[in-house]
Amino acid sequence: MLLRFRGANHRSFRDEFEVWLAASKFNQEARRPAGLAEDPDLAYLPATAIYGSNASGKSNVLHAIRWMRQAVLNSVHGWSTLDGIPREPYELDPDARTDTSLFEVDIVLDGDRYVYGFEVSDQQVETEWLHTYPGGQARRQVWFERDADADEPFAFPGEGLKGPKESLVSQTRPDALFLTVAAAFNQPYLKPIHDWFRHNLWWISPGHDFEDRQSFTRKMLDDPRQRERIIGLLKVADLGVVGTEIDSLTGELRLVHEGSHGPVALSYERQESMGTRSWFAFLGPLLTTLDHGAALLVDELDTSLHPLFAAEVLRLFQDPAANPNNAQLVCTVHDATLLGRTHIFQPLERDQVRITVKNRHGASEIYPLTDARPRKTEALDRNYLAGVYGGVPRLTVGEIAETLARPLTEPTTEVRP
Repeated sequence: MLLRFRGANHRSFRDEFEVWLAASKFNQEARRPAGLAEDPDLAYLPATAIYGSNASGKSNVLHAIRWMRQAVLNSVHGWSTLDGIPREPYELDPDARTDTSLFEVDIVLDGDRYVYGFEVSDQQVETEWLHTYPGGQARRQVWFERDADADEPFAFPGEGLKGPKESLVSQTRPDALFLTVAAAFNQPYLKPIHDWFRHNLWWISPGHDFEDRQSFTRKMLDDPRQRERIIGLLKVADLGVVGTEIDSLTGELRLVHEGSHGPVALSYERQESMGTRSWFAFLGPLLTTLDHGAALLVDELDTSLHPLFAAEVLRLFQDPAANPNNAQLVCTVHDATLLGRTHIFQPLERDQVRITVKNRHGASEIYPLTDARPRKTEALDRNYLAGVYGGVPRLTVGEIAETLARPLTEPTTEVRP
């Protein structure tokens, strides 16, 4: 499970930022034990939502987590063909290009806590480290540390990290991560950390990955058990769908609807609405995440789904019976009703909410809603929209209409469609 992510100098984030997914004392309902023998009180959140106005940096939080995953998986082979490391530092300050970009996760794996991170410049990995806290104990073990400026860039203090390690140093390029190299050579103690990245941090975006998610869900229909689950979730979504079928000649997917004179199969691509297709494309990654106890990163959860669906997805991750493998959801949203009591149950508690804002220099910052110390009885939805917690546009009512109503200072050239 993911307890914390830390980053810096990535896209709209100039300075260091943290996203904690550990539960606070405010939340006794959604919290789940992290499973640490030496720290039994530590709990994590199965669902966390990031709010903020447009262009405040919400999506870039998820992008930074995803970028770290891609780096861990691809730094050996993927980066070897590139002219430098494909990072995306903050663009509004030219000095950011010479500063490193930071990425770090704090995770729990098989009852132990690990902190893994690295800093990269355009040309090389500047630092990299892996610390562990067996059973969650307070004292850490340093498994390895790397510093490109040191006389001996790699250090393996103590006996914490067992198995081959020095032999892997010579195989590690300056622009590749040691963790990626170790996994490629099946280092028995480091490969599980690498595998955590490989099987976690699934990313869903309302944009370019839509076709891939449709194809992924479509392929899952070949498994009878998954097909039954997908049809069940299509039925409960009140879309009128009662089944699926595949054309034996063309391979075309059709969704079966109950018509006035019996079942009718409609072409998925040509006849189904975008709302139906959005839910269908969401189901493959959702079920896979739940099955593997992974972390699902969803950008704009409420853009692809109706508010009632979004609330049900949040409830799904927080229901121990529906989520027995301790999967996690980290999403960005705009819908303030998810903060309130409009729904039968309140989808989000105070410590499950993070807020992004832009500072006066145009750089993103993120902080937990609990920094505002809201009371349990507060109307979080109303106060959020009123700007009490920040993270909403500084917009006066009627300002957009007034802007368009102002006379132009210069004539414009007519543009015809």
